[in-house]
Amino acid sequence: MVFKSKNFCIVLSSPSGAGKTSISKQLIKKDKLIDLSISCTTRPIRKGEINNKDYVFYTEKQFNLSVKKNEFLEHAEVFGYRYGTLKKTVKSLFHKKKDVLFDIDWQGYQQLKQSSLEVVGIFILPPSKMALINRLKTRGRDTKNEMKKRMNLVQNEISHFPEYDYVVVNKDLKICVNQIMNIISSERLKRFRLMDLTKFVDKFRS
Repeated sequence: MVFKSKNFCIVLSSPSGAGKTSISKQLIKKDKLIDLSISCTTRPIRKGEINNKDYVFYTEKQFNLSVKKNEFLEHAEVFGYRYGTLKKTVKSLFHKKKDVLFDIDWQGYQQLKQSSLEVVGIFILPPSKMALINRLKTRGRDTKNEMKKRMNLVQNEISHFPEYDYVVVNKDLKICVNQIMNIISSERLKRFRLMDLTKFVDKFRS
């Protein structure tokens, strides 16, 4: 499936606890031209989460069927659960003239880069290892075993940051969000995204 749109995909990736979910919420709130791509997942629903709002919760069988039907734009396995983005979700948001925000890992980003879509990758780093550990503890969502698994994966996740277009350190949430908004604003001003610019310039020649 080929999408024709001047809108583009914005990928936020980071190790768990670096703040990309909080950043995503702020971006959606501040920029009405952005909408979040809701991922499908096989992981169990958590307390307070709403199906079709936080995630689309799939059974393993449903997920496998969507893979077989080639319905996903990207999909990957993280911590033993599967996550994926439906093509129809992105297509629908493009039709609404929205830039699409993805909260996905480096595996999903690599797959998106191989698609026909325009993709801007932003990797979010924590200010330090200790800050990351403290954020995970404060979040209070993970068991000790899950914490250990997440920290074991941090080095591998961070090793992929050179593959991204931009890297931002989330030392202060407000500053980090503003930096990412500046990146998005700059990307929107790129000449090839301004599809009607030629017609505008031609008026000065007549």
